[in-house]
Amino acid sequence: MPESDTAAASTDSSAYREYILDVRIVERTTVEGDTRYRFEAPDHEGITFADPEMATLYADVYFDVNGFQEAGTGDRGVPPTVIQAGRDTLVAYFLTQEGVDVHWAASFYGEKPEKIERYVSRVRKRAQKIREGAREHGHA
Repeated sequence: MPESDTAAASTDSSAYREYILDVRIVERTTVEGDTRYRFEAPDHEGITFADPEMATLYADVYFDVNGFQEAGTGDRGVPPTVIQAGRDTLVAYFLTQEGVDVHWAASFYGEKPEKIERYVSRVRKRAQKIREGAREHGHA
């Protein structure tokens, strides 16, 4: 789940996953010995996760909506770009938030967990296509 970067200082870091357009996830070891995954992108304040799966899902949402900035949305706000992208993208974004899992999202939307997982799969597939298309057009 996302965390404040001030919560734990890092002692070691390396690239966990690198994407196009200077977007990446950095794996960091805290002074307590915990591993954290920080999403970084130009013009984005960055966000840290304990789970690498949530960090990569956050990156997929980021690409699915062509980038967004959470600054100014408040502690519980959702970036307008994410809201406008549709239910599957919004569900995927919610899943990257603290305290939200597939079962919570399924209950919230009145759906079965399998449908929530299909939403996530669609977002991941679209994000992959977007990255592939950008590479084909010379964006690295």
